[in-house]
Amino acid sequence: MTEPLVILPGFMADARSFLSQIVEFGTDRPVLLILPTGADTVEQMSARALTHLPERFALLGHGLGGEVALDILRRAPERVSRIALIATDPLAEPPALAAARETRLVVARAGRLAEALAEDCPAGALADTPWRDEVLALVQEMGLMLGLDHYVRQTRALQRRPDQQKTLHRVKVPALILAGRSDVLVPLRRQEFLAGLMPFGQLQIIEDAGHLPQIEAPEQVNDALRPFLAGPMVQARAPQKS
Repeated sequence: MTEPLVILPGFMADARSFLSQIVEFGTDRPVLLILPTGADTVEQMSARALTHLPERFALLGHGLGGEVALDILRRAPERVSRIALIATDPLAEPPALAAARETRLVVARAGRLAEALAEDCPAGALADTPWRDEVLALVQEMGLMLGLDHYVRQTRALQRRPDQQKTLHRVKVPALILAGRSDVLVPLRRQEFLAGLMPFGQLQIIEDAGHLPQIEAPEQVNDALRPFLAGPMVQARAPQKS
């Protein structure tokens, strides 16, 4: 049986950020979309998500959604058959970046959420393509629809995210890291590091894409995910004691 695919969108994003993948893979498997909302930490988000997930599933996460996916893997490794991560940082947030987020929180709370969102994902974070402005407009629309409360809580979750290096060393499931060539928010070297932490991790670079390859270059992302998701399932194992 083909395992369900659980998709976790990134910071201030909704289902539209993975629309191409939902359409592509929803024809031959159940696809569940879980927004990383309703909590102030990655750990709380992962705990909430697990209450809604099937017994066995594949994970696909971007950014904050990738952080939540890693914590799901930490909590319930026996339930995860494989994991694909996009623009995901396995390390805790550096103090300088956390301070910059605090500044953007002030801007957002002052009634300038659109300005804060534009600083979180500037044009330079995406590849220089003819459709970059369309992608940026979608990012703004998704963020504004989610609103200030989600912005505050998701920002706090990123600032407090845990270091998952120990978790990843113990992971024994297939792992695919998809990195946009032009991503400056989670640089290629950090995503190479992530792939190297996982015993069965493999890195695939998405050309003509930056921080949002699933929107910027959806066909390339789908081409990478298709054989990965169709690969042999890994036998479930009991949770490892830490």
